[in-house]
Amino acid sequence: MPSKDDKRLFIDRVVKLADEYPRILIVNANNVGSNHMHSIRRLIRGLGILLMGKNTLIRKAIREHLPDNPNLEPLLPHIHGNIGLVFTKGDVHLLREKLTEIKVSVAAKPGSISPVDIVIPKGGTGLEPNKTSFLQVLNIPSKIEKGQIDILSDVKLVSAGSKVGASECALFSLLSIRPFIYSLKVSMVYEDGNIYSSSVLDITDDSILGVLKNEISNVAAISMATHLPTLAAFPHILINAYKDLLAISISTDYTFKESELIKEMISNPEAFQSRQPSTSDAAAEKHAEKQAEEESKKEESEDEGGLMDFGLFGDD
Repeated sequence: MPSKDDKRLFIDRVVKLADEYPRILIVNANNVGSNHMHSIRRLIRGLGILLMGKNTLIRKAIREHLPDNPNLEPLLPHIHGNIGLVFTKGDVHLLREKLTEIKVSVAAKPGSISPVDIVIPKGGTGLEPNKTSFLQVLNIPSKIEKGQIDILSDVKLVSAGSKVGASECALFSLLSIRPFIYSLKVSMVYEDGNIYSSSVLDITDDSILGVLKNEISNVAAISMATHLPTLAAFPHILINAYKDLLAISISTDYTFKESELIKEMISNPEAFQSRQPSTSDAAAEKHAEKQAEEESKKEESEDEGGLMDFGLFGDD
């Protein structure tokens, strides 16, 4: 039981960190052990400060400090559950990556809720043949191969969000499977009086640009359909107008600079066709050049051989 002095020291530390650091990450620490926490603290040293403590004391520290720093108030609704605070002045994207970098695999316990689908892979298990009945109870197809049990196909034994039974836990233990992987998870981000979900950190420049392009396309489509000119539709309007003018120019004697070449190509296609060598002619020309090059190399090698034979570089 912490003393009053210890509580006051903790409250003062929360206040000091909140004033010093403009950004705070709220992390979920469920199933994260003390050794795991020490490793994370070492990893983020220089990037941020991880603070764990009782939620009541954290809320008390924030409430007491609200008259001096009212921007901290958005934090209060999120101080619940098994959480920690990470104070930083740096890039929250980089810090989040570091916080989730260290992961620990944990054995399943009966009655625990699985956060993921647990699949038993096919192949050799190393189990003795007398364990076959145990697999049959769990509806896992198997056979005996070279004195051990082989599982015939991948089997999803536990679905995400469901409870893990005692039989499943026993099988995981036999197969040395530690199915759960835990790490600190960033749930919320506080920055200069604003708080937002960590999912915002997943938004990239490419995703923003993709959404923007899609919305511009929608505006242009509506504009074209309703015949209401907009900046988004202007390139399409301009191109369609050019197509219309080109069609009129081709169908009549009217000509403008941009249509002259098109009309000439339509009226005299043979002239333009003769300007460009056909594919077969180009291939034949390339083949002839290659043969000439090979002949030239052959002649050079023969000349060098002749000089060598006549003892130009040898003794008389």
